[in-house]
Amino acid sequence: MKIAQIAPPWVPIPPPNYGGTENVLFHLVEQQVAQGHDVTLFAPADARTSARLVSFFPHSLLQENVPWTMHLKAFYHLQKALEQVEAQDFDIVHTHLSSSADLYLFPLTAHLVMAHVTTLHSCFPFDHTPDGWCGDADTYYMDWAPSVPVVAISESARAQSHFPLNFVGVVHNGVETRQISLPPQKQGAYFVWLGRFVPEKGAHLAIEAARRADVSLILAGTIDRHVPGSVCYFSEMIQPQIDGEKVIYIGPVDAQQKRLLLGSARGLLNPINWEEPFGMVTIEAMLSCCPVISFDRGAARELIIHGKTGFLVHTLDEMVQSIARIHEIDREITRLHVESDFSARRMAERYTQIYQQVIAMNTNRAAEERRKSTQRLPAALISSPLDTRNFSAN
Repeated sequence: MKIAQIAPPWVPIPPPNYGGTENVLFHLVEQQVAQGHDVTLFAPADARTSARLVSFFPHSLLQENVPWTMHLKAFYHLQKALEQVEAQDFDIVHTHLSSSADLYLFPLTAHLVMAHVTTLHSCFPFDHTPDGWCGDADTYYMDWAPSVPVVAISESARAQSHFPLNFVGVVHNGVETRQISLPPQKQGAYFVWLGRFVPEKGAHLAIEAARRADVSLILAGTIDRHVPGSVCYFSEMIQPQIDGEKVIYIGPVDAQQKRLLLGSARGLLNPINWEEPFGMVTIEAMLSCCPVISFDRGAARELIIHGKTGFLVHTLDEMVQSIARIHEIDREITRLHVESDFSARRMAERYTQIYQQVIAMNTNRAAEERRKSTQRLPAALISSPLDTRNFSAN
């Protein structure tokens, strides 16, 4: 199958440390190439990929310190990619809706003749700023959204959407299981929290749970310097509690550091404060044999088997109680759960099924449009060819 993958232009593929959408896209593209598909990735030139790479500027936008609210180059990237796609013969075009700039995909692809699908990686609303302002532009973009086939990354994410989106299926995110080596048999004495420092990710709640359970907690993650709320949250809510003994901050971690950190941890604390559409850190932890204690919100119950690969809790008290029970979780079963249900191979195969479904829908739609067009022609033109003998050469 000839596939065009159009990536968001903000974060490198794969990301140097944090980037859920970009990690997923990296694993998906690599697996599609490994399965024999002809894949072209439209992304900035700092991407690393086995696919054919087409770029319109040298660096991802955040690497160039472009603020999230500045969309001009992001729009240029999407428009140029679709221009090149339309000039070629792809079987399917796969785009990705992750941040507010990606909402341009709805009007840009609504009338695309080629079969196409968009994965919804984030939650509505997209018309908002990092400082909390929220507008109503999402509603206006619904003028085009019903014409665009959309994939959700969890059943929870699909259920949360209250807009008239054209969902064609659910595909859980996946990770490359072969890249993860088994952790050392002897586990460390610490728990870990990993993610972006924003209130909805709950690092402050993880600290409180760890203190109440009298266990050590290592924080690893990124402070988004382009988002004032992230900087304020870290400096006001997190930094004062870092003591270097019970609460330790080690900064962002790359893929190898993440595997070592999670593989040696007693467990991952994930007190999410929002309806998270997926949660890549959850499956990355479980793949490293690290059980997860998570608030039962968003897609958490689609990822974690309560009592077998971790615990789903509803309150901080329940999280503290589950910390004391973490030894009940079989770490090998935890890893096998991800290998079975959340591998990149399985994700790619599921997307192939979605592509085939969308291509069939597109073919049927084109045939129906041709049929309707034929019905609108005068009957004489349909029943017999045009006789030109009665027309003068002049």
